[in-house]
Parts: sequence; C-alpha cells; structure tokens
Amino acid sequence: MAYFMKKKSRVGSRESRVGKSKDKFVRQSPNRNYSAEFSGQKSKQNDSRLSTPDSRLIYGTLPILEALRANSRRIEKILIADGAREHRIAEIIDLAKQNHVPFQKLSRESLAKFVEPDANHQGVVAFTASADYADADELLEEIAAKENSLVLVLDGIEDPRNLGAILRAAECAGVDGTFIPEHRAASLTETVVKTSAGATEYTPIAKVKNLNRLIEELKRNNIWVVGTSGEAEMNYADWDWSQSCALVLGSEGKGLHRLVAENCDALVKIPMQGKIESLNVSVAAGVILFEAIRQRAEREKGRKGEKGNS
Repeated sequence: MAYFMKKKSRVGSRESRVGKSKDKFVRQSPNRNYSAEFSGQKSKQNDSRLSTPDSRLIYGTLPILEALRANSRRIEKILIADGAREHRIAEIIDLAKQNHVPFQKLSRESLAKFVEPDANHQGVVAFTASADYADADELLEEIAAKENSLVLVLDGIEDPRNLGAILRAAECAGVDGTFIPEHRAASLTETVVKTSAGATEYTPIAKVKNLNRLIEELKRNNIWVVGTSGEAEMNYADWDWSQSCALVLGSEGKGLHRLVAENCDALVKIPMQGKIESLNVSVAAGVILFEAIRQRAEREKGRKGEKGNS
C-alpha cells in the first residue's frame, strides 16, 4: 500500500526522548456467506441465513441502535422476534420508521436461523450494507493534520471478541483512528460489531499491508509510536501521552512481532501485582488509552490555569 503523504521533520530527536533504551527492547473468523434473497430459502449448503453480495448481518440491540443512530451505512432490513421484550426494541422500531427502514416480525425460532447457535441476538438482527474500512492514506492524512492525535495500531489481534472490545475502548477514549493488518488478524465480522456495542459505527478503522511501513509513516508525521511488552522497562504511566502518540498492541498470545517492537520509539508495560502475568489485550488497551486521556485532561487544565493567571 502506498502512503501518499508528505514527509515532515520529527520534532526533536527520538534519541533525546527515549535515549538508548530502545536498544534494550529486543525480544478469523471469515464473514459467512448467506443466501441471495431475503426469503429465508435454503442455499445449496442447506443454510437458511440471509445475504446479498453487498450485505452483512449484525445482531443485538446496541449495535443495531448505533447503526440506526449513526446512519453511516445503509440498513436494508431488520428482523425482530415475536415477544422480544428488550426495552430498546421499541426505540429500534421508532428509528426504523423514521429512517424508512423495513422491519419484519417473525418467530424466535425463525430468527435463530440467521445467527450462530450461541449468539446473544436479543431478539433482533439487521442486514446492512457491507462495513467500509477507512482508506488508510486518507486516515493518515487526517490524523497527521490533527493536534495531539491519538492512534491505535493492532498487531495481529485474532480473537474477534477481543477486537470488538478494543474498538469499544478506542471509541470511548476518542481515538482518532485504528489500523489493523490485512492478514492474520480478525476483521470486522458481526461478532466484532456485536462485541464493540456499536463502536464500529463511529471509530475509523483502516487495513494496511505492512505495519512496519505504517509505523515509519507515523514517525515521519511527528507521531510517537509506543508499543507494549511485559519485558519493557518503562511503566505505561511514565510515558508522556499528552503529545501525538500511536499505541501498538500485540496479539493475545505472542505479543508484538519482533520487527514491530524494534521499530517502536519506546515500549511500555502495565505492572502486574497479582500472580497472573498479563491482562487481556482489550483490558490493557482500556488502561493505557484512559491514562492518555487523563494526562491530556491534566495538561489542558494546566493550560487554562496559566491563562487565568496571566
């Protein structure tokens, strides 16, 4: 992937910020295919779940509500189980009427055919236009133009539930953009959308072919790249998150790939107090992102105090 971005000089020297410490840091579920019509008739594989070439299924009240509220992509049809008592169902119906989205009530047994057997659909599923990834080049340009941008880079997160939870934390923390690899990583499946509680409707997500090249582009645009590692010497709270930063999180079991770790400006860790050695990656994302928010709020408070005293 080509990144069409003008190179900018880094503010100061990376060595002046992290010293020589960086040298010490050595160390999918695919989208399902549904039948072609909204008729429920079975496909050749005896699968009665629905599809069109340009549609995907999401389920659960929160993801569908956020899709209706955001109006970021077309909702083609909503199916609601008879007797569904979730209190948000009424709001879904009202928004569907306002947005002229067709909806249909059917038995809970019929609705269950469209999702995995253990899916918590809460009595409602929807078919939407395929989720669009943000264009990586355009997203990089937007991020580079912002002051004190906050970026998330995911290095091979394979569990869709972890990915959804991370995206939820990213949206709540106001992350400007998330980048994921094209291969060997979870993509935006309905499980991710459900777990994100609708965050995928708001937070821009882009796929890239080469994370190391992305990291170099971030550096060229004055964005500090900070990875996570249990072997890091620096505590995550000791890093200055009030400046433009990209947080890089590794996969659930292996962590960051070696080259990705080496290309980061610094590596940080969350110190563990108990007997378990590490946090779930989605929890780690929330911990560090909200430390960044805390530091930025403190800096802004300090700026306002300085203006008030001047």
